[in-house]
Amino acid sequence: MQKQTDVVIIGAGAAGLFCASRAADKGRRVIVIDHANKAGKKILMSGGGRCNFTNYYIEPERYLSRNPHFCKSALSRYTQWDFIDLVSRYGVAFHEKKDGQLFCDNKASDILQMLLAECERAGAAVHLNTSVTEISKTDAGFKILTNQGSVQATSLVIATGGPSIPTLGATGFGYEVAEQFGHEVFPVRAALVPFTITDQLSALCKALSGTAMPAVVSCNDKSFSDDMLFTHRGLSGPAILQISSYWNSGDSIEIDLLPGLDLVDAFQQAQQSKGKTHLRTWLASLTTQKFAEQWLAFHQIEDRFLAETGKKTIQALAQTLHHWIVKPAGTEGYRTAEVAIGGVNTQQLSSQTMESALVGGLYFIGEVVDVTGHLGGFNFQWAWSSAAAAAEAL
Repeated sequence: MQKQTDVVIIGAGAAGLFCASRAADKGRRVIVIDHANKAGKKILMSGGGRCNFTNYYIEPERYLSRNPHFCKSALSRYTQWDFIDLVSRYGVAFHEKKDGQLFCDNKASDILQMLLAECERAGAAVHLNTSVTEISKTDAGFKILTNQGSVQATSLVIATGGPSIPTLGATGFGYEVAEQFGHEVFPVRAALVPFTITDQLSALCKALSGTAMPAVVSCNDKSFSDDMLFTHRGLSGPAILQISSYWNSGDSIEIDLLPGLDLVDAFQQAQQSKGKTHLRTWLASLTTQKFAEQWLAFHQIEDRFLAETGKKTIQALAQTLHHWIVKPAGTEGYRTAEVAIGGVNTQQLSSQTMESALVGGLYFIGEVVDVTGHLGGFNFQWAWSSAAAAAEAL
């Protein structure tokens, strides 16, 4: 490893690699270091191995931050269309899954190989199996001690991500660096993560494990309409992952399991035309056989013919289906969380350059910053946009 360079980037993930290639394109000498044995591990497992690398509909409103305006500058200057152009230039085939979500046709490694190729083309060096042991400020910039020797750099970029999915080597190292240099780090918690259920609903979730259905899930004045999945540990699926970012410990969530349908109206029509149909059979036609059986049994609703089912019974059933109140015990935590909410206080960073307002030459990009996107490619776009903003200033 060179003893002297212009830029050291800690973190060989999405933000770090992209920042490295763009800074090197400007003629900067760039070294990327990472303690992992492989670059971009989270990229490889993202999107079910297909990498949901951006979204057609990137909007600041799809990001959570204590400083909601902070993300606007970077997102507007390096857009989803810019990254789509890069992906297209490399011939990476992709498709829109739904709601603007863009996935690789082939596999996530197409995006990682593109980023590594960009680094190689621009001359940015990537050093893996390199652990940072100490960082100090010098008159000329920064001195970084590693298990592979020391390096001095004019600028230092922290692109270490957050602690989600520690089995891939994720840590809170970036927060430690921020605090070392006087930055405030907002409390961090798992987000875009499944809920765990441990009360009497646990048996129902286990019985319905593997059952997916459309739902509208609400909490703290926020709602998401998407699929929900019952698991042996609780609830998951896109709608649940989305609402988890707005949920706090102790909160209840409300779930509409038959969105777009008024169950009482539908029942009254069915009662006229299908009076000799069992309630369970009719409910199964709206959901699944397994769901109908388990749901009626759990709520102790008698399975009669529709013609014999009373108004109070169907109103009680409608209440459970349209306004199901669930109080999660917690979440599955960083083990399965896609991202972490919280991080470096953006009030102490430049929204134009991602540079620290406290220490010149120090930059924070990607997930380590207190900017967290919704599910659907928004966090990757923040990685690209924040990295581009920093690279422009390096």
